[in-house]
Amino acid sequence: MLDINKIRAEYPILDLEMNGRKLVYFDTAATSQTPKCVVDKITEMYTTKKANVHRGVHELSQQATEEMENTREKVRKFINAKSTKEIIFTRGTTEAINLVASSLGEKSCHGDEIILTVMEHHSNIVPWQLIQQRKRIQLRVVPMNEKGEVREDVYEDLFTENTRLVALSHVSNVMGTINPIKKMIEIAHKHGIPVLVDGAQSTPHIKIDVQNLDADFFAFSAHKMYGPTGVGVLYGKEKFLESMTPYQGGGEMIGTVSFEKTTFAELPFKFEAGTPDFVGIAAFGTAIDYINELGIDNIAQHEHELLEYATAEMLKIPNMRIFGTSENKSGVISFLVGNIHHYDLGMLLDKMGIAVRTGHHCAQPLMNAFGIEGTVRVSFGIYNTFEEIDRFIVALKKAVDMLS
Repeated sequence: MLDINKIRAEYPILDLEMNGRKLVYFDTAATSQTPKCVVDKITEMYTTKKANVHRGVHELSQQATEEMENTREKVRKFINAKSTKEIIFTRGTTEAINLVASSLGEKSCHGDEIILTVMEHHSNIVPWQLIQQRKRIQLRVVPMNEKGEVREDVYEDLFTENTRLVALSHVSNVMGTINPIKKMIEIAHKHGIPVLVDGAQSTPHIKIDVQNLDADFFAFSAHKMYGPTGVGVLYGKEKFLESMTPYQGGGEMIGTVSFEKTTFAELPFKFEAGTPDFVGIAAFGTAIDYINELGIDNIAQHEHELLEYATAEMLKIPNMRIFGTSENKSGVISFLVGNIHHYDLGMLLDKMGIAVRTGHHCAQPLMNAFGIEGTVRVSFGIYNTFEEIDRFIVALKKAVDMLS
């Protein structure tokens, strides 16, 4: 069993007061809070190991390089990739998806098709639209059912001779729906089509095994995994990464450079131009250690119990509307109460010390499918408690009464 009080002691921010009330942080889907061990690692790197990586023969540079490459191996083990060559460090999930879109997009031809789902985050829509403007490709979109689940029957019918890629979220950042990603990958592979998975909302909360999933690309961010901001990962099967052109050019990603010709470095450095955030990457390694120590299955179980409890309590409130009612969900609840505007609810909850998200959550096509402008969203992390949910329910009822 997890000792939640001991865990919470690692997060001083949870002791802050907001508007005279002790903070309840229910916005982990946007970014998780960071435990002291990760912050301490950042301090250690800046005060004792700051030197540019991969480029110096001096000891300090070697130590910084070792920290960064140790994290690469930790990431490999965490998602069960075959090789560290398949682990590319980026600035986040968004850049990881843009890397694939840009590199593969250059090979696209007029009429090529990419399959997405209606529940995608803007980060897995806009990059493909940018390619669409340059290459005149087509985007085909999988709809969802009334529970917020992808229409698997429609998905299978969307494949044509022009399909070149499937790009889809593992877990919806709005509804918490966990998509049947392994099955969807199997279907795509039957057609010989590679799949990119946006794992930003799944990697912090459920066990990821990219070999078991057979994902061709898998992207995620450190800041949603109790780690620092500005660090992300693109996993890619080696055969695809070898065939792709670099996303950016500069130092570190080269083999040789002349004004006549440049050759590129071996994987993974081919896609890591410039000085990386080696401090953040080292701290990300500490965050992975932290998750492993707690146990990803323990985290998933705790968050599922919070989800079930909060959902049951929220449904007792008259006119409650929860968007996304799949039985296979992560710890995210998006809702509206009657015709009360989501922003008004969020503002009043904030006045009572409850931090929630409001708006379209960078998923406007999904909001359009629901016929709404936005929702209030609560999302859980390992540090949240049932007592906090009780506080949230009391505050929510008070806010509803004030706005009704």
